Amino acid sequence: MTHKQFWQDPYQTRLQTRITSVNGALVTLESTIFYALSGGQESDSGTIGGHIVLQASKADHDIVYTLSDNHGLNAGDSVQVEIDWERRYRLMKLHFAAEIILELIYQRLGPVQKIGAHIAADKARIDFEWPQSIAGEFAWLLEQANTIIASNQVILSAWSDEAAQRRYWKIAEFGEVPCGGTHLHRTGEIGAIALKRKNIGKGKERVEIYLDTCSPDS
Repeated sequence: MTHKQFWQDPYQTRLQTRITSVNGALVTLESTIFYALSGGQESDSGTIGGHIVLQASKADHDIVYTLSDNHGLNAGDSVQVEIDWERRYRLMKLHFAAEIILELIYQRLGPVQKIGAHIAADKARIDFEWPQSIAGEFAWLLEQANTIIASNQVILSAWSDEAAQRRYWKIAEFGEVPCGGTHLHRTGEIGAIALKRKNIGKGKERVEIYLDTCSPDS
């Protein structure tokens, strides 16, 4: 089982570790800081042993990395893992901003059915079933979200079931929220956010979340 160091320290950008298996272009690591696509949060970008990671995928409790075919690495080799920190940090900010908005939607609208989510480095989105435009709720959502962000409170991230590799996060406004993503230390790191609404089909709504440095498309 790959040790997920990104849960212990999501701010770590370099890690010395060992290759545990090699199958052609596919390698696994003893320990990793390189997050793989999960829960809608995109994979990190970076390198293993100086080789660009082309893909990172979850496989049970392991993470499998795809490198170029001619990487030349072998099981047991010591390698350095490096991630693109600027990208990781934007993903962390947008991830938690989206989590806050989703929990506030639950508070405001009740048990809506989430049908999709995606967190990229430019924006995050949440898709859910709802019979009318969500735009009328944006003023309330932003007021509540920005109050939480401005409070700059500590974000607790911990195990709910370590054997099953299940984790959660928690802040004062909400109960424990199941999530295995990479989390900020404090809410204030997000900064100001903006929201944009899209209709993605009858009875379906999409909320897009942007950081203050990247305005919504017109």
